[in-house]
Amino acid sequence: MSAAEAGGVFRRARGRTLDAFSSEKEREWKGPFYFIQGADPQFGLMKAWSTGDCDSGGDEWKQEIRLTEQAVQAISKLSPKPKFFVLCGDLVHAMPGIKAVFSGHYHRNAGGTYQDLDMVVSSAIGCQLGKDTHGLRVVVVTAEKLVHRYYSLDELSEKGMEDDLMDLLKEK
Repeated sequence: MSAAEAGGVFRRARGRTLDAFSSEKEREWKGPFYFIQGADPQFGLMKAWSTGDCDSGGDEWKQEIRLTEQAVQAISKLSPKPKFFVLCGDLVHAMPGIKAVFSGHYHRNAGGTYQDLDMVVSSAIGCQLGKDTHGLRVVVVTAEKLVHRYYSLDELSEKGMEDDLMDLLKEK
């Protein structure tokens, strides 16, 4: 897909149409804008901090989830809308029930396991620093398992997800 073709691709997000590939439009200064930066929702820390046991005790996330939802609601009410929202810092303090952490930034596929936690690093949509192709990782979550697979952009757009992943989505 050329840059010109990509410029015509649109995505829907809660009634808003967003140009999914607006980099050409973003190259020139168009005037002031703003963005929102949030930090450290750190799910689990509030209980751990209140009990004085920061090495554990982070098995409850209710307060952090409520505050994060409040932050999203506050941002959603803003007018004009921010250009983007970036969330930095620690996302999770404790890991109740977490089986995998997904990240990027390494510009190649990688990963490993520590105890029962999988670290999954997805390669870039953009510049590749390894042998992987430009792509995306599809993650399917069921009540019993989590299955992920990296697809090249061409493969995903031409063939879609493989049947075994689609079958997992049909399970109840």
